[in-house]
Amino acid sequence: MDMDMVTNFDAYWDGIDRELAACEGKPLLEPMTRFSNEQCTVYSLRLTSIGPYRLFGYYSVPHGEGPFPALYNTPKYGSVNAVPDYNDRKRHVVLTLMHRGQRLADKPFAASYPGLLTLGIDSPETYIYRGIAADCIRGAEFLLSRPEVDRSRVCILGDDLAVITAARRPQFALEQVAGLMFYRLLEASGRTSAYPMEEINDYLRANQGKRDAIARTVSYFDPQYHASRVTATTLLHTGSEGSTSGASWLQLLADAFSGPVEQYALTNEGGTDHDWLDAWTAQKFGTEPMSKFIRTFA
Repeated sequence: MDMDMVTNFDAYWDGIDRELAACEGKPLLEPMTRFSNEQCTVYSLRLTSIGPYRLFGYYSVPHGEGPFPALYNTPKYGSVNAVPDYNDRKRHVVLTLMHRGQRLADKPFAASYPGLLTLGIDSPETYIYRGIAADCIRGAEFLLSRPEVDRSRVCILGDDLAVITAARRPQFALEQVAGLMFYRLLEASGRTSAYPMEEINDYLRANQGKRDAIARTVSYFDPQYHASRVTATTLLHTGSEGSTSGASWLQLLADAFSGPVEQYALTNEGGTDHDWLDAWTAQKFGTEPMSKFIRTFA
């Protein structure tokens, strides 16, 4: 990234911070009896981001004496984000956020899939992900402000949005990163026809001559340019070598983080991966690891 780009990059993200500072979050928590149980209380969270835009989240607090370690699940690419896992809710405060356009935060704007990745992409100022990134930062501000949260034990989980959020609000102790979209996006889209990256290829085919503009826009969201501000211990989930999730492909990102970086090679065996990743966080937080799957039968 050249010096002019660095100046513009910093100004862009500082501008988002100023907009958030001028916009009251006005959080509203309401208990959800459907998901609450003897272990925890789950709340619906309404929270205001820039725009202004009213967001939704599932916010879960364990019963007992806190403060508790916390998990922040940043939103995945798709219309629906699930209620936090039962085992997570037993041990942690958990926030799962829906950004603008996703189900339960889809008024007045309902996101289209495919289509969201390229909405307003001709300019960084009009790009939908400017607001989405602000939404995730606003969620972090809420979680980190809560008295029931042990602020020395907070983990953020997700894709590029998790890295951006941890960079802009560097109070997280841990970060788990998987499923990146914006990392070297134009290079990656040239190596695959899988969605959502194929949305970029579709857009370029329909809008010839806009490659440079799109490259400029998506560079603002590339996690390699945010990683130097991340102080958390980062765990990168890596896929098969030679793919756009392989360790070699992710090396530029791994090298860019300021904080410690560890890697876990996914086996794509659900139980194996879940249990290893759960145990990693539990070991860092000093909590009990819990398997998501039944191992023995009566």
